[in-house]
Amino acid sequence: MSFSIQLELQKFPKTVKLKNGKKATLRLLQATDVKDFHKLFLDIPEHERMFIKHRVQDIKLIREWCRNMDVGRNLPLVGIVDKKIVGVATLHQRLGGWKRHIGRVNVLVHPKFRGIGLARTLISETLDIARRAGLERVEAAFIAEQDAAMKMFAMFGFNQLVRLDDYVKDMTAITHDYVLMGLDLRTDEEYASAAG
Repeated sequence: MSFSIQLELQKFPKTVKLKNGKKATLRLLQATDVKDFHKLFLDIPEHERMFIKHRVQDIKLIREWCRNMDVGRNLPLVGIVDKKIVGVATLHQRLGGWKRHIGRVNVLVHPKFRGIGLARTLISETLDIARRAGLERVEAAFIAEQDAAMKMFAMFGFNQLVRLDDYVKDMTAITHDYVLMGLDLRTDEEYASAAG
């Protein structure tokens, strides 16, 4: 893990106020979060879980994620409300190769905690970490039906890079259009500096 990421992670845990007046604690996923993190995925409606790349209903997979974290490669930031994990944003990085300057961001929020600013806060914090980590670009991948999620990322300045018709299959083998969005953090940072 780079020194800049270590410094960035020192600001967590962090408490934020959501639109509904509740407070959320943001912190790094921990090895002891297996059951609570698994419950988040189980609470996601089946028709949405089909779009997740991994079999997240398998507690063995969640245990592996929680207990063998490499935050230099996959940095999961969770949102906790009333002592329950109700959201997660993950920054994925490659530590070498031709895409080492590009990160990937995923976000997932419990249905009962959508529309109150948690997803926006998790994405914002994750993008800040990506900038401090020295990444130049970030990507986010979607199924075309994930319109609300794409709109959320567009509010952060993400643009559609690619759309491929009938390119991916969900867990029931139905094909869907694939959408890749991207954000140039260098340009984004320049605008933020000019505005601030």
